[in-house]
Amino acid sequence: MNSAVLRRHLNLIDFTLSAMRRRLWRNVMLFAVYLVLVFLLASVMFFSHAIRREAALMLSGAPEITVQRLVMGRHDLVPLSYLDKVGNIRGVQKAYGRLWGYFYDQGTRANYTLMVPGPDAKDYQLTKGQAILGEGIARVRGAKKGRILTITSPTGKPLVMRIKDVMMPDSALVGSDLILVTEVDFRRFFNLPPDVYTDLVLKVRNTREVSTIVGKASYLLPDARFVTRDDILRTYEAIFSWREGLLLALLAAVIVAFAILVFDKASGLSGEEKREIGILKAVGWDTGDILAMKFWEGALVSLLAFLGGVLAAYAHVFLFDAGLLKPVLQGWGVLYPDFSLPPSIDGLQLATLAFFTIVPFTAATIVPIWRAAITDPEQVMR
Repeated sequence: MNSAVLRRHLNLIDFTLSAMRRRLWRNVMLFAVYLVLVFLLASVMFFSHAIRREAALMLSGAPEITVQRLVMGRHDLVPLSYLDKVGNIRGVQKAYGRLWGYFYDQGTRANYTLMVPGPDAKDYQLTKGQAILGEGIARVRGAKKGRILTITSPTGKPLVMRIKDVMMPDSALVGSDLILVTEVDFRRFFNLPPDVYTDLVLKVRNTREVSTIVGKASYLLPDARFVTRDDILRTYEAIFSWREGLLLALLAAVIVAFAILVFDKASGLSGEEKREIGILKAVGWDTGDILAMKFWEGALVSLLAFLGGVLAAYAHVFLFDAGLLKPVLQGWGVLYPDFSLPPSIDGLQLATLAFFTIVPFTAATIVPIWRAAITDPEQVMR
């Protein structure tokens, strides 16, 4: 772009800003609606992408295969004999039983997850009478490291434990409602015999052999269900996609308002704008100059609103923990996880949002201007 063309567009931008100041209130309202729309849509996109990414990172350490026993279509306890059968399948590196279960706490009116740490959880080794709490439980009960925790078992007997530690907030997404205890305390709490587990875990040497191992294990255990890590990831993806769609549906009123705004811009010009175009044509402006001026008007409003909305959404999600969206996208429950998401932005999503917000508005600004600019100035001013 040579200097003459650059000066021409700079002059057009200066004239456009002057024209926008004459209709200041109308442009401020337009800018506000536009910015709120971009802010809400970008907040949903940023939060859903970041929480998907965080869930995928946390689940990357999940077992390749989980074995669950089904009785009449319901999840049931797995006998110890199942462990011997699947543990000897070729390709299985390690097999062990897991103990976990839910119980409802009357004091906080929340569901807790009681679990025994697996053999690979070196950072969570416990002795009898000790417990490690999730961030949510410690928060709602005011519990701290070294204090006593008492919970009542389904049999009515209390389980008294000393809190060894509280999990870090960065694990709150999957461990907010978690209590880690020893196997002895777990079996005593739920009154379980020593030869049953909640489910079994299979560690596989080669992840490409997962389907083959599942096929062999299915033959040995026809009453079992096998859940792979990929199944869990797909389930989380479906849940977050559904919640994101639900929230976008709730924002339909804002989207409809924007559509009406674009339609109004495309349907015609106000009398003042028509007179302004007629005067510009009468004093020697050509159609190209008028289109360029109005293009800059639409581009400035849409671009500034987009940038402002995106920056506000970034601050809302990654600096202020997405307070408006967490209850919907994160889930429902008493023990909301309290954590901060690390910044994570999908460039393709951002480009798509820019295309579907900036382009329609700018195009809607140009169309009626072009119709007025090619009309005789005297007829336009009438």
